[in-house]
Amino acid sequence: MDKQNSRFRWVVFSSVLVTYLVMSSQRTAPGLITDQVMRDFHVTATTIGLLTSIQFFVYTALQIPMGILADRFGPNFFLIFGAVLTGIGTIIYSVGTHEFVLFLARILTGIGDATIWVNMVLILGRWFKVKEFVRLIGIAGMTGSLGFLMATVPFSLWIDLLGWRAAFFSAGLLLCLLGILLYFVLIKMPKQIFPSKSGSVQDKPPREKTLVLLRRIFTNRQAWALFFCHFGVVGGYVGFISSWAVPYGMNVYGMIRSDASQLIMIGLMGALIGAPLTSWISSRLDSIKRPYVIVYITVLLSWSAFLLFKGSPPFFLLILLFFIIGFGFGASALTFAAVRESFPIVESGIVSGFANTGGFLSAVLLPSIFGAILDHFQTTSGGMGDGFFYGFITPVMFSMIGLLGVLSFKEKGQVAKRHKSISH
Repeated sequence: MDKQNSRFRWVVFSSVLVTYLVMSSQRTAPGLITDQVMRDFHVTATTIGLLTSIQFFVYTALQIPMGILADRFGPNFFLIFGAVLTGIGTIIYSVGTHEFVLFLARILTGIGDATIWVNMVLILGRWFKVKEFVRLIGIAGMTGSLGFLMATVPFSLWIDLLGWRAAFFSAGLLLCLLGILLYFVLIKMPKQIFPSKSGSVQDKPPREKTLVLLRRIFTNRQAWALFFCHFGVVGGYVGFISSWAVPYGMNVYGMIRSDASQLIMIGLMGALIGAPLTSWISSRLDSIKRPYVIVYITVLLSWSAFLLFKGSPPFFLLILLFFIIGFGFGASALTFAAVRESFPIVESGIVSGFANTGGFLSAVLLPSIFGAILDHFQTTSGGMGDGFFYGFITPVMFSMIGLLGVLSFKEKGQVAKRHKSISH
């Protein structure tokens, strides 16, 4: 029996997803204690902003190097290492007594976090057949959104019960224990169950020089199409909803902070539904491109609606728009199903990292561009209403870039047809 037909693959799937759930919760959990950290460490809002963003900068910068390392040496070690390192970073954060310790902790957490998605994609790609993989990648995407959800009310209650230091210490300890679990599930037990396979699905091909591989990927139109696919939809959700959604609700609609934060929850619900549903539809249609194009057109129209209504659509429509934008973010898991379909398994790590870089690059750029537009209009007109209206041009442009990316993506069937027509 091989790995892709064994029952043990579901043990692998469950263990990896539980680890991803806890790791993804620690991306945003520190936002729950912003006021306590400012008070305990006597730091400014600017310092808190840097503390928040540094993890995403580290995460983004390491995606391509992580893809190269995972392709070269296999994903198992790096996923185990990442879980343990994220746990250690979270523990250091919980016991820190100086702001520099907090920065070190978030850098370590960022390095650990950078390992999770690329290596998880590779591991699932090796344990599951392509059609199963397309369905399961949506569940994996939903798990990340569940992690964000866990970092709201549930973890907040945990903080209220134990205090923030003990709560983060326990989360870090859990991640270290999950790293140990992954060692047994990914390395030790497969060697006993599949002794002739030596823990791998197939023999390793001769290694290609890194610079040659990078040059080939960076000149590959399919890889760039997937880069822009992810660029267009991730930045709008992560960049706007996590940074400017609450100020938008408060300034444009006069909401109180708790009501405005519900907009984030609506987007999150969309993401929870979007990831598994679009993957299931894609699997049923036996097409990644068709549902992805429909999702992208819908997301583009949703961002455009903010411009159509001068930055303040009717409230019932606002709720729907936030849900659709979140749904589109969930559907972005299809990018990695496309990677699995388009590239050999020995290259899928670097291509997954390349595509993921596109997504989080937009998540870094959009808040900064949006913020600069808001600052400009607040300086010139004294209000933020016009700033939000013109700021929405940014996600519209990002979505247009993403739509061009998904339209440029060539599915396996399209490539085969093109080669057939050339041969005739």
